[in-house]
Amino acid sequence: MRVHLGCFFMTANYPKPRISNDQVAKFNQEGFLLFNKPVFSGEEFGSLKDHFEEKLAALPPGVRPESMDVPHFTDPSLFRWVMSDAVLDLVEPMIGPDIALFSTHFICKPTGDGRRVPWHEDSAYWKTMVSPSEIVTVWLAIDPSTLENGCMKVIPRTHAEGAKGFSDYVDVDTTTNVFHLEIDPRQRREELAVPCILQPNECSLHDARLMHGSDPNTSNIRRCGYTMRFMGTHVKLNPEVEPFHHVYLARGTDKAGNNYGDPTKTYPEKATYREVNRKKMH
Repeated sequence: MRVHLGCFFMTANYPKPRISNDQVAKFNQEGFLLFNKPVFSGEEFGSLKDHFEEKLAALPPGVRPESMDVPHFTDPSLFRWVMSDAVLDLVEPMIGPDIALFSTHFICKPTGDGRRVPWHEDSAYWKTMVSPSEIVTVWLAIDPSTLENGCMKVIPRTHAEGAKGFSDYVDVDTTTNVFHLEIDPRQRREELAVPCILQPNECSLHDARLMHGSDPNTSNIRRCGYTMRFMGTHVKLNPEVEPFHHVYLARGTDKAGNNYGDPTKTYPEKATYREVNRKKMH
């Protein structure tokens, strides 16, 4: 079972089930689902947004706000929201009752020059880091996420098109893009893309193998989302591939023999390793 920390994790205060059987079927078919309802109570979401604003204000000079990767490694207070019933009850219908947190990332596009997110599959970046590559992302809107400020767009059903989740990639300019690689244009059909339009405290869920990306933010409205990525505990993290990563047991029991991080502790060396290697890639 997950570590019990008294009131560290928020408990449910909403009707169940959060996700209907029809929504699960749509997720499995399309590879994504829009949850256009509040994820947290107003007070809980307000606390998370305030917490994010403090983290954003504390970024060192010159650090882009799109690059706030694995913040939970150095900020255990984030587990209050990440491992809450409000989130896990959205994920459980998709991956089952035994759940591990894989990763989190604040991706914040500032007004005017928020960078584009190239077309990609999450699974292509993880490859042999986990097996099987079965991870679901909860993309929580901190700000409004619209066409004007560069909301995420997804290409439905690309998670199931033969899909090992690793398309061919080409280099892109990192002065205008968050990542340095993008799916080869010949292997994607942008005309089929669906925008994930969300209000603050709403979320989308998507399969790791789904093709998705987003336009730059040239508007006067910031766009920030908090991605929380989960896997069933039958998924194995391969430490020989990525020794500086932790997963955390969020609900249920381990099925794959994973070693889990302690959500009460900080792991600054792991966050530093990720940041150094991200800069090398860019």
